[in-house]
Amino acid sequence: MSEPFNALRTQMVEAATAFAAGPGAVPEILAGIVDDVDRALREELEIFPVCHHSPASGLAMVRRLREKRPKVIYLELCEDLGPLLTELRNCRLPVALQAFASQLDGFPQDWGPLSIVAPITEASAEYQAIAYALETPGVELVLVDRSTDHVFQWQPREEHDTPPAEGAEEAEDTDLHGDAIGIEIGDLRPRFAELEQHLLHHGKVRHWSEWWDQYVEQPLAGADYATYRQVMVLIGSLFRRLAPSDTRRVKVDEDRERYMWTRMREHLARTGVDKADCLYVCGAFHAASRVEEFGTAEGVPDFDISPRTATKWLYGLIPSSHSAIEAQFGLASGSVSIAAATWQKAVTRARLTPFQLEGQKGSRKRKAAPQEAGGPAAAGEPVADQLSGFLASPPALDSLDEEELLGWCVDIVRLARRNGYLASTADAIAVFETSILLAGMRNRARPTPYDFQDAAVTCIEKDSTPGRRDVRRLCEILLGGDRVGQVGYEALPPLAQDVYNRLAPIGLDLTRATVQRALLDLAGRPELGPASHLLWMLRYLLPDGAVRPIMGSRRLGEKSIQESWDLAIGKHQRYIIELGYEGVTVEQVVEQRLRRSVWAHDATAAVALRAVEDSILFLGSRRFTDELGARAVELLAAERTVDDAPEVLKRIRRLLAHYRATEPTLPAWAESFVTAGYAHYCTLLPTAFVDDETGVRQVAAMLGFLFTMESLALSLGCDRAQLELAVRQSHPESPAKVALLWSAHHQLGLLPLNDLRARGAELLANPLVVPSVPQYLSGFIQALDPAPKLTPFVVEFMSNAFAKLPDPVLLPWLPTLITTLRDQAGELVPILIREAGRTFPATLAALDTFVPPWRAARKPAPAAAATAPSTGPVGAFLAAHPVTTDALALALGLAATWSTAQASGGESLALLAEHPATAEALAALLAAPV
Repeated sequence: MSEPFNALRTQMVEAATAFAAGPGAVPEILAGIVDDVDRALREELEIFPVCHHSPASGLAMVRRLREKRPKVIYLELCEDLGPLLTELRNCRLPVALQAFASQLDGFPQDWGPLSIVAPITEASAEYQAIAYALETPGVELVLVDRSTDHVFQWQPREEHDTPPAEGAEEAEDTDLHGDAIGIEIGDLRPRFAELEQHLLHHGKVRHWSEWWDQYVEQPLAGADYATYRQVMVLIGSLFRRLAPSDTRRVKVDEDRERYMWTRMREHLARTGVDKADCLYVCGAFHAASRVEEFGTAEGVPDFDISPRTATKWLYGLIPSSHSAIEAQFGLASGSVSIAAATWQKAVTRARLTPFQLEGQKGSRKRKAAPQEAGGPAAAGEPVADQLSGFLASPPALDSLDEEELLGWCVDIVRLARRNGYLASTADAIAVFETSILLAGMRNRARPTPYDFQDAAVTCIEKDSTPGRRDVRRLCEILLGGDRVGQVGYEALPPLAQDVYNRLAPIGLDLTRATVQRALLDLAGRPELGPASHLLWMLRYLLPDGAVRPIMGSRRLGEKSIQESWDLAIGKHQRYIIELGYEGVTVEQVVEQRLRRSVWAHDATAAVALRAVEDSILFLGSRRFTDELGARAVELLAAERTVDDAPEVLKRIRRLLAHYRATEPTLPAWAESFVTAGYAHYCTLLPTAFVDDETGVRQVAAMLGFLFTMESLALSLGCDRAQLELAVRQSHPESPAKVALLWSAHHQLGLLPLNDLRARGAELLANPLVVPSVPQYLSGFIQALDPAPKLTPFVVEFMSNAFAKLPDPVLLPWLPTLITTLRDQAGELVPILIREAGRTFPATLAALDTFVPPWRAARKPAPAAAATAPSTGPVGAFLAAHPVTTDALALALGLAATWSTAQASGGESLALLAEHPATAEALAALLAAPV
């Protein structure tokens, strides 16, 4: 223990002993905190403790860099992200450094894809260090934290297996980081929940960001470097010593510290740079490290760093935003925006010139300050105790800035009125007074943005929000807004640059974050065709909202002559950048996505057919399409359920229609799919009829496949006996499936229409079966797809039901009928309605004399005069063999009566004698030699 902190250590131990009424853990903790501060300050390699996105840390960093001018900066950031830092000059902050891996080697495959992001904001200390190192000649920036590969090596499997927590719908731009793991430089927050609650309660604040702003940010904003450094290490040590020591998170943090100190010692030994010319920038939590590998002194052991896996990592920059950072790291909504506004005011007040990358987009251009000739502090410079005075003196209270507060109050009322609130000047006055009142209750003379936000919500917010944004969100916009970053064209991966180049003929500024309308006249401007094709591929790859068609479609057999699109590519730039991690061109990414979808462990035949269709639409590669089709055949043959039968039927019909219209013959995979599907569904049909888990819709789709593909399947070598045996072996019990089976029997010719009518009449006549008639009707309607000729019968069946059932039975029956048809046969009801429209009269006058066709067909035909059968060989043959004719007459409901044939035929002979040319030509033809 060094001498400067002996007095402070003694004072804190005595106070802790007095308050604790004896020796215990508290004196030991407080003494350990002072020891941690002393240890960090005595280290020869200067440690700069920071807190992520802290204006106070940024201000202290600017001052220290201009004073010391270090030649080497060690930064707590994943060491493999270093090559990305030079691309920050082409971006508008905030952006996030990203490492992405989709092809895993050494990690479980169900973890993929792996992604890590490290957000960078202008107000952060790490950005100031990066800008200083990149813009100052002769300065080396060394990233010393574990690699992204080690981040996942050190992460237990159960964290990946746990699903994300369900919550409210995310706000705008909070999903810019997706499900990537966030890497923050300087995580400084109590890990002991009771401690955080205690601090919030006694600080009279609502959340941690507000406590940090009041009790750390504001006091340290104007503090000297020595005070800042000691206070930050003190806070880091406090939170470290009060954190649960048996948690995995603490062990990972300690391993990170061992990793970083090992890397710094290796660099020092390799380059021979003087430690006095170096600066180590890390989180305050890590500055108070107590690991054995801490320090750069001789004899400190090194950490055994494991090798990286063979996983291929891809690196890039993605846009970020203040709200995305808050959502990623659990910060209070608006806290990063408030920190950015605080940074700007503090820089102006202190007349500092922060460091900035040359050519940085979207940043305020500042005149560079003259370069001081400052140098490093001499080695062994004595450390003075600044903590005692800082902890003993009350914080300096800022005076009330009425002009600033009045501006806020007037502007929030204006914003509220624009967003539908009935706010007035009285509300502005109320917000002003309430802000001062809340600040006084929280022991501060000057209202902070948090006080103003609470006051505005109290005075203006109503029971319901009239627009998209509530008052709290309006306050965030007023105090700085949710700034969204953007990656410049030069920093984009090749795929993203290719997308921008190929969409250039549209003539829109795709970097804008707003939604833009693109009108494509493909008939008048054929050169827009490639851009349209690219937009449809992006529609397939990107999430909803990025590329949305308003007019036009892309389906098999269709070609649009005009299209209209809503484009928000600038807002969804992150997704286009991540496409660049999967391939060099959009077509390559589409091909990889389609191939992965059909080879996934949960792939089905329906998924494969969809991939075939998408391949035809987007890629046009016959080889690749045939590959996907062959995979569809394999998946269909391996399926043991028929859950996807409706989707399979719909897609194979569409594909067959496309091939028949565009190619002379069907591809081999399509023929194989039809034959395999015919045998497959014939095999599963009896089981599907009796299985309660298989719905009526699925069984109807199976029958639809078998009946509509029957002619093609038979031509390819299938046997119709398979289908007949499958139908005969089916014995369903549910009413809807019984109706389906009857329809199948009729389609196969096993059940005549009259017998089917008789069964329908029996259903309506049986009072025990009447409640189930809607289910039977649902089955009949589902059968319209495989047996469309049953449509008149279904209309007849429904008409008889409405005509014969009494009102006490019919009225309770109708709701069940409507819900059944809506749930089970919604898409087939229009077919039924069209048939009913053709059957029933269109005018009221014709309704009185209307006779249904099924009743007219049953009326006995008027007796016709018996006519003698025609003479000649046909009449003689039928009279000699009457069995077939008698059976036909019986089927038609006619009497089989035969009359004696009379010799006749004089008229025919006279006709032939009068016109002999035809007979003579026939005779000559028959007499000609063969």
